[in-house]
Amino acid sequence: MKDPINVLPALSSRPHLEPVDPLKRYVQEVSQYPFLSPQEERELAKSYLETGDREAARRLVTSHLRLVVKIAHEYRSAYGNLLDLIQEGNLGLMRAVKTFDPDKGARLGHYATWWIKSFILKHILDNFRLIKIGTTQAQRRIFFNLMKEKERIEKEGLHAGVHELAAAMNVKPEEVEEMQLRLGKNDLSLDAPLQGEDEKRHIDLLPGGDTPADESIDQAKFKNVLDQKLGEFAKSLNERESKIFQERLLSEVPLTLQAIADEYGISRERARQIEERIKSKLKTFFKQEGVNVEEHLAPA
Repeated sequence: MKDPINVLPALSSRPHLEPVDPLKRYVQEVSQYPFLSPQEERELAKSYLETGDREAARRLVTSHLRLVVKIAHEYRSAYGNLLDLIQEGNLGLMRAVKTFDPDKGARLGHYATWWIKSFILKHILDNFRLIKIGTTQAQRRIFFNLMKEKERIEKEGLHAGVHELAAAMNVKPEEVEEMQLRLGKNDLSLDAPLQGEDEKRHIDLLPGGDTPADESIDQAKFKNVLDQKLGEFAKSLNERESKIFQERLLSEVPLTLQAIADEYGISRERARQIEERIKSKLKTFFKQEGVNVEEHLAPA
């Protein structure tokens, strides 16, 4: 089956005399695409599923682009670059269109929400910081296999419940349930009051953040070493690689791949390839320098 046609509006702004907000412009563009009625959606989905009709895929994708923007906004507090989240969410939407079966009874928007959130969360896990923190092997296995196992079990005509999914992935049911909650619900403010309580807030239930003195010293020493090694590594990069390294991989509010591509006159995919090459170089550099990052990752 053919992949859905690439119909996504560009996320970067064109040259203008007046400054243009690329996010605002993008939202204006995607708002022009009409919603589909349940009957239209079903007919288009059946057409794409049976014949690979690219026009049907285009209409299914474009009619749900506003859903991606809405979901991406839910994760803005976790990752500063909203345009990146929208780009990744759009990839999840196209994946959903490719695998959507209207005969299962669900609307595409409901089905696609899982894929959109999965692609956004994966991007946050991979790119929020250069060094990943706070995920166990079991959590990674659940995250990357949850949707695949759910689809496989349902195709066999079985109910993909928590216990069935846990058995399929060889993890605890509680871990599956926790991941489903992460994927299925919006973030909750820590300042929000507890249900039925006027004074207590969710933040009041968190354990104290005091770190033992010896552990704090160890972490401080490691940070100094890491900063020094990152500086040495940056000197080995060319001008273009150094910009991507400093302003995308190390920045708290990173440039988008499209912004980098526009600056250097290359495609977004080429910019992504350069980014991956830098990450590979850094891993090799750490290994050669004997810097064991894994020992200093925060526990889950």
